[in-house]
Amino acid sequence: MDAAGGVEAAANGGIEGSADPCSSGGAGGYRFSVHQIAGGGKAADIILWRRGRVTIGVIFGATVAWWLFEKSGLSLLTICCDIFLILIVLQFLRVKIAGLLNRQPRPLPELVLSEEMVSNAAASFRVKVNNMLMIAHDITLGKDFRLFFQVVLVLWLLSVIGNFCSSITLAYIGTIALVTIPALYNKYQRPVDRYAGMVHRNISRHYKIVDENVISRLPRRFIRDKED
Repeated sequence: MDAAGGVEAAANGGIEGSADPCSSGGAGGYRFSVHQIAGGGKAADIILWRRGRVTIGVIFGATVAWWLFEKSGLSLLTICCDIFLILIVLQFLRVKIAGLLNRQPRPLPELVLSEEMVSNAAASFRVKVNNMLMIAHDITLGKDFRLFFQVVLVLWLLSVIGNFCSSITLAYIGTIALVTIPALYNKYQRPVDRYAGMVHRNISRHYKIVDENVISRLPRRFIRDKED
């Protein structure tokens, strides 16, 4: 690849991926970009701030929704009903005013779910649910101690965080993190990967110590059931 091609690839944010032999994630050292991991569509463009106005709109809408739910003290049902009520009244007034002015109101788009869309969504949901059930089955039987430890740690952290903030605040924090962390990682991917690799090696070393000093000393029957 020449210099111009390298500049163009860098400007595109690595959409085509990287063939870095030191990277992981695919055959031949091919590394998927953040845009590809996020789906590579409009949602990925919004997450990575390639549609800045839409991203800012998402942040503004999430902030307004968080304020309505958290500060106003209203319930979810009340706010949803009020929003739909306002939209219906505004649409009714718009149609009546257009009729008084002898103008044709702008038609509303017809929102129809096709059978193909429903089938694809159901199939995708079924696959994800089955994968989650398989993972839960392996965790319950103790076949993957590392995954069991990760799930326990995540659930414990969520339980601790839930004592300090509500679910609405957690959803708001998750939304803000969704449109900031991937963009920052896409911008500073190399140093983040370097430090993440160091952390991963340290965790793996500590896990190996725990595996040798704890798991290997468990009763043989427990270990045999785990391997089965």
